[in-house]
Amino acid sequence: MCIRDRFSPNNDGSVIRLVVPPLTEERRKEIVKMAKKIGEESKIGVRNSRRDGMEDLKNAEKEGMSEDTRKEGETSVQKLTDKYILELEKALFEKEKEIMTV
Repeated sequence: MCIRDRFSPNNDGSVIRLVVPPLTEERRKEIVKMAKKIGEESKIGVRNSRRDGMEDLKNAEKEGMSEDTRKEGETSVQKLTDKYILELEKALFEKEKEIMTV
């Protein structure tokens, strides 16, 4: 499909206007799917950061950090992970609501 089929450009000599048609429900659902995919990739990134943090704590323990300090660090890393996963889920829910609103 050509871009001209989707948009109707108008040129009055000094300004080009593009008339953008309203989104169809099908297109809105496609956009929601893309948003969910991006949200899942973001959650994977947060989890990867958690994994890296846990590995750093284990390495620090091998280099002399106490086991209690490592466990406190792991608890802290897990709380941060949970916090940001929840924020991502809330943002995704709000964005989905916004996209599907007619």
